[in-house]
Parts: sequence; structure tokens; C-alpha cells
Amino acid sequence: MSGRPEAQQDVRALYDTGSLAGAYPRLPALLARLDDDGLDSAGRLLARLDPADVLAAHPDTSAVRIAVTGRSTTAGLLPALTVQLARHGLLLIGHTGGSGSYVQDLADPASELYAHRPELTLCVLDPLTVWDRVPSPWQPYDVALEAERQRLLLAELAGAHAAHAPAGATLVLNTLPLLRRFTHQQTGLLQRAELGALWREFNADLLRMADPAAGIAVLDLEPLTAAGVRADDPRLGAYADAHCSAALLASYAREAAHLARALRGDTKKCLVLDLDGTLWDGILAEDGPARVRGATSLRAGAFGAFRRTVEQLASQGVLLAVCSKNDPEPVARALAAHPDWPLSADDFVSIVADWGSKAEGVAQIAAGLGIAPSAVVFADDSLFERESVRATAPGAAVVELDAEPALHSEHLLADGWFDVPSVTEEDRGRAERYRERQRRERRQAGAKDYDSFLRDLGIEVAVAPAESHHIARIAQLSLRTNRFNLTGERLGAAQIERMAADPDTLVLAVRAADRYGDDGIVGALFGHRDAAGLHLANMVISCRVLGRGIEDAVLDGLLHAAVDAGLPAVHAQWRPAAANAAVRGFCPAHGFRAVAVPGKQGDGVRYRHTLADLRPVPAHVRLRLRLSPTEPVLEPQEVEECTPSSI
Repeated sequence: MSGRPEAQQDVRALYDTGSLAGAYPRLPALLARLDDDGLDSAGRLLARLDPADVLAAHPDTSAVRIAVTGRSTTAGLLPALTVQLARHGLLLIGHTGGSGSYVQDLADPASELYAHRPELTLCVLDPLTVWDRVPSPWQPYDVALEAERQRLLLAELAGAHAAHAPAGATLVLNTLPLLRRFTHQQTGLLQRAELGALWREFNADLLRMADPAAGIAVLDLEPLTAAGVRADDPRLGAYADAHCSAALLASYAREAAHLARALRGDTKKCLVLDLDGTLWDGILAEDGPARVRGATSLRAGAFGAFRRTVEQLASQGVLLAVCSKNDPEPVARALAAHPDWPLSADDFVSIVADWGSKAEGVAQIAAGLGIAPSAVVFADDSLFERESVRATAPGAAVVELDAEPALHSEHLLADGWFDVPSVTEEDRGRAERYRERQRRERRQAGAKDYDSFLRDLGIEVAVAPAESHHIARIAQLSLRTNRFNLTGERLGAAQIERMAADPDTLVLAVRAADRYGDDGIVGALFGHRDAAGLHLANMVISCRVLGRGIEDAVLDGLLHAAVDAGLPAVHAQWRPAAANAAVRGFCPAHGFRAVAVPGKQGDGVRYRHTLADLRPVPAHVRLRLRLSPTEPVLEPQEVEECTPSSI
């Protein structure tokens, strides 16, 4: 890793000079260069930083409120958690409970944990959980009994957390490593095997508790210990009631930071890959397309394993692109020369093959896909190319590959860049929708004008109450949509599920399709109704479909539906957020008028529409809109073919 000592010295110098808070935005780039020891050292410095100082210097810093509790001492987790969050540009506002206080912390609604108002609660279950209640001497049956009691206790505590934590908060549990010092207390191999089986069933039950819509996540520690992380420290456990090793806490913190990032919708969308030395063994310009080695050697097999990893990511919605310093034609022939490879040219939504800067290539790919460079992960075995992208593509994640292809997959997956709370059908079809977009753009280029192009698309939009299988996708849109997000409010799956179940609340899913394919759920509306009318709390529409008149059709249709429902008005608001300035004029363009709200200043703009003069729904959109059928005041409404003649 390049610049490691310098980066470590820079962090130390910032701390020594008291300028760490002021330099907080620089930390992700500095910390990306540190190894585990360097991160451990930096974490101890960052943990001394007052988050208020960072926010005073940089009010826009993304802060995350996390409470930590556990069965034993967990104070050692905070430095590791602080630095792991800082790596991703997040600022920890943390709270740590007392040693072994997790039951009281979670069960008591007046506990300091809930007073902290956490959006993430880490309930750290150390390897002695369960064992502290097992009588001695014991048989596997005794362990099974206590494990079941522990599972029931955790389920009860999860219910308490859902009731007492802030709306949208997530409780994080973890699986429990089974220590050799327990398994080998059983001298009978049969009984030892029985213990292993029942312990794995207990961990499987914990994993089955994971439910994003219910605000429960479970970190699986087995992959960490399988990778060589020691789970416990017997001496610290005996003398300090700290039963997790420092290495396990550091790895736990890394996974928890990935979870915090994923819950905020900060997930990368596109993996940009180099070819020579990254995706295949050999130099295309020197070896030629036919000689770039296929899976006929052990080393080539390592590249093949990496391609299968990439293919697996792509199957879950990660967009693949190539940025290679080669001529386009040999690249195309090389990708076609090995039909037995897991990846072909059709698997990539963009291929940039030229002799220009890879930083420019990454920017070109991002622009072509309509995403920000910060949504890109770039993987290359060349230090020079990695540094050029790191220096000029703001926010892009850079994966440090080296000359050992057997480790490529580990490097790529180390930071969970593509983790999401739950993969949706829309995710799995993302690459195809980008290809549809490219076909749509080619057709637009050939159309005589934009209006005729839109009319030719055959756009169909359905707006209807969200169903349970829509929740994960709507949460994604709420968390990840920046440009068309009227208020910038972020809602997690648990919050949306509760809203959808509330008969007084409106959660509508927006689905779109055209002649090139089904875009799936592309937007959502949130609100409620009362005697004053319909209150549109927020509206989000995916950037992917903007410019087709879909957002206009949805709001126009909603206004018409409000008239049909006999409502006196529709209320809406716009609040400034990270990137939604462009939609400030959206409501006024549809006939809303700004209204003054006493006592409300600096909170955006409130609007009201009297429903006296409505625009027609854009004629090129076939709209079907249905409000909630559970509202006793309103009957289900349907606006079909909202053409000027029909409404």
C-alpha cells in the first residue's frame, strides 16, 4: 500500500497540532492508505476527538449515532468503530453502556442507551454468552437449553428496542464463535459433535432473526474467525471481563461500519475493472487476444475465480465496466475468445479501451451511466493507475490489487462496497435497465424531436399503495435518491413498513415501464390525509427515469385523485438537502403556492394547492393511480389514461 508511513505520520501530525477536527474531510483518503496496525493507532487518536468540534468545523459531516452495549466490557470497540466510520466519511457520535448491562440497557425505556437516540444499537455478544449460565458439569443438552433461553431473551430485547428506540433504528446482534476450550471439555467425540451441531443451530436461529423491515441486523462472525481472527483473549477475559479479542473487535467494527453505510444507502453502483493482470493473466497488447491465458493453469485458474466473484456481484445488480489501456478491437476479440469464461463483453454496461488516462476513463464511464464518480469502485493491479484515479475521481473507491490474483477477490470484497440491507428484484435487473436506457438514448438521437421521442416510448406508470414486497425497494429509493427528493428525508425499511401498515398514512409505490422494458419501482410518495386535505410529506423519483415526464404525471395524477376524493387541498413541501436544489420549483410548476407557516423558518418552503385549476397529465404517459383502499373517507381512486380529454 503506497504512502502508508506518510499517511500515518500525517494523521499523527494533525492530532498533535490540534487540527484533526478541521481536517476531518481529508481522513478517508489518509486512512485508506493504512494497514490494520495503522488503523488501530489512528483509531485511538480519533476516539479522543470531540464530535462537536468536527461538526463545528464541518456542519455537513455525516454523523451517525451509535450505542454500544454487550454482555461484557465493550469500551475497546469504540476506537476501532470510530476509525472504520471515518474511513467512509462518517462521524461517530457514540455511547457505551456499562459492562454486562445489555439486558437493562435494552429493556429499560428510560436507559441511557435510549436517551442517546441511537440510529444503530450494537449489542455485542461475546464468546462466553450462554456459557456464563451453563451449570457445571454440563452435557450438550444443558448448553442447548441455555442457548434457547438466550435466543428467547434476545427476541424479547429486540421487541423492546423496536418499541423504545427512535423510529428507523436498527438493533445489531451477532453470531457466537464456539471456543475450543469448551468443545474439548467433552472427551467423547460423539458428544463433541453434538455440541457443534446444536451450537450451529443456535447461530442459525440468530441469523434468522435478521429482518431489515423490523430493524434487526445480525453480523455473522464465523467468516471472520474462519479467516483467522482469534475470537477471544483468555487473559483479558479473566482479568478485565473483556472476552472478545482486540482483533475480533476490530473486524466487528469494520463490518458494523459497512452496515451503517449500507443502512444509509451509501452503496457503490458500478465496478470498473482493469483487464491486464486484473481480469486475465497476460498483457493483451503483447500476447494478443487468443493468447491471453484461459483457465489452463493454476495461476489462470486464480483469475477465473476472480471473474466468478465479479459475476456473482453482477448477478445482484452491480454494474460492470472496463477501463483498459488497450485498443478497442483486441479487447472485444479477447472477451469473445474464451466463451468458457464467466464474463463476456455482454456482461459489461460500458467498455472504455483506449490509451488515455484511466481517471478520465472512470469519469467517462460514470457520466455515461448517469452516476457520480463517488458511486464507482475502481480495481486495478497498477499502483500508478490507482493513484491517478484516487487523485482525480472524487469519492471513487479504489481497490488495491497486486500481482497475486488468488487474493483479488479478498481485496475486492474487503470493504463491502456493494452491501445493501436486502437485494431486490430491481437490483437484479439493473444492468438490463441500463442497457434499455442506452437503447432509449440511441432512439432519442434518431428522433426528429424530443416530444415525438417521448410519444413513441409508450410510457406506462402505475401508482398504488405499497405492498410488503415493495418495502425494501422503496427504502432503497428513500435512502439513495438525492436529486429528486423533495425533502431529503431518509426512511429505512422498518419505518416504511410501519407507515404502510398505518391506515392514516399514505405510502404509494411508483412503477414505470415503456417499450424498452419494465423499470420496476422507480419512486414513492409519502403522506397522510386529514380534514385539511392530502399532505404530501415527501416524493422521491429515481434519477434513472427523470426527464420522461413521469414525475410530472405522478403529481398531476395525485392532484386529480385528490379532487375525485373530495379533498379540499393538497399540501407539500421542499426542504434543501444535499443535491435537491433542482426540484425546488417542482411544486410551483404544478400550481402550488407557497404558504407561510408561523414559527417555521429555515425549513424550506411549504406549499398548498387549492385544486381549483389542474394541469392535465402529460399526454405521452398512460397513468394508473390508486390511493389507499383502507382510508374510510376515500374510496379507491383510479385515474386511467390521464389524457387531456379524460381529465
